[in-house]
Amino acid sequence: MASLTDQQFSVPVVDFGKFWTGTPDDKLAISQQVVKAFKEIGFMYISNHNIPQPVIENVFKESSDFFALPDAIKDEMAWRDPRANRGYVKQGRERVTNSTDADEIAQLRATAPDVKESLEIGLETGKEYLIPLNYPDYRNYWPPSEVAPKFRPAMLHFYDTCHTLHMDVLRAVALGLGMNEKYFDPLSDEAWHTLRLLNYPPVAKEILKREGQARAGAHSDYGSLTFVFQDDIGGLEVQNSSTMNYIPAVPIPGTIVVNVGDLLMRWSNDQFKSTMHRVVSPTGTDNENPLTPRRQSIAFFCNPNANTLVECLPGCVGEGAKYPPVRTEDYLVKSILLYLDPEFIWGCI
Repeated sequence: MASLTDQQFSVPVVDFGKFWTGTPDDKLAISQQVVKAFKEIGFMYISNHNIPQPVIENVFKESSDFFALPDAIKDEMAWRDPRANRGYVKQGRERVTNSTDADEIAQLRATAPDVKESLEIGLETGKEYLIPLNYPDYRNYWPPSEVAPKFRPAMLHFYDTCHTLHMDVLRAVALGLGMNEKYFDPLSDEAWHTLRLLNYPPVAKEILKREGQARAGAHSDYGSLTFVFQDDIGGLEVQNSSTMNYIPAVPIPGTIVVNVGDLLMRWSNDQFKSTMHRVVSPTGTDNENPLTPRRQSIAFFCNPNANTLVECLPGCVGEGAKYPPVRTEDYLVKSILLYLDPEFIWGCI
């Protein structure tokens, strides 16, 4: 792959509309655009994605209202177990990073924790057989209906909507690689994902200038795909692997940011890039204000089925598979354990 200067590095916009409404040639052309973006950048924006803007706006409103609730309510919903990966994560508890050194991660968490809070929501359907129902920490945690009556139905509807889109993006990947369009269907159809609501409160700009400090530290994602819904504040940056510099992925109205995760990179035998990214103080904000503005985002982390064995795709072997096969749940749990404060892990591991 040719190296890119920072001036050449750009996250492409793929119009996905004709994947559903166009001719077979249109569908193939869009699929090839997706594969090209994933090979060259690891990120793309998609427009005409079939998720209505009022649905997205409502989820942002419900998310904003949730984070405005008293700490006592949110703390009752605290994240407890990496296998479930559900619940509220308060500010300072997490430090995302690609380091695998436990001491280094602990030091980062102590000196430069991520400046954000989040709520993780997982699968809540009849397919809960994937997890032991007699273990209570595998349930989702919801705010009381008397303080947030519309929250739960809004999030569950959005979760299902994102799952549907995720299946179609994977079908585009399969087509773009010259595979059967439905190749990933039986491997990713159980909706074993995580919907993550994120709140980045105002923070002193001087804090974000400290060594290693960011609203969300540099990292790659662990699953197959990630959908990122941004507000208009910005701050998301994508690393140019040729120069190692970070380039802003500015919010584009009407689009979703889509990026490759580690498991899709492993599936593709490194043909696709699971690109490092981070959230920093947005550029272009009021220079006179010592605080950064509040930022909201919503991430939908798409995963293969829990028991899917992720191994090199048939058309990507090349000179040999670079990674051993790995079961989805095993990989995700191991990865999640690295970046959350072990003091707060209450479940049995």
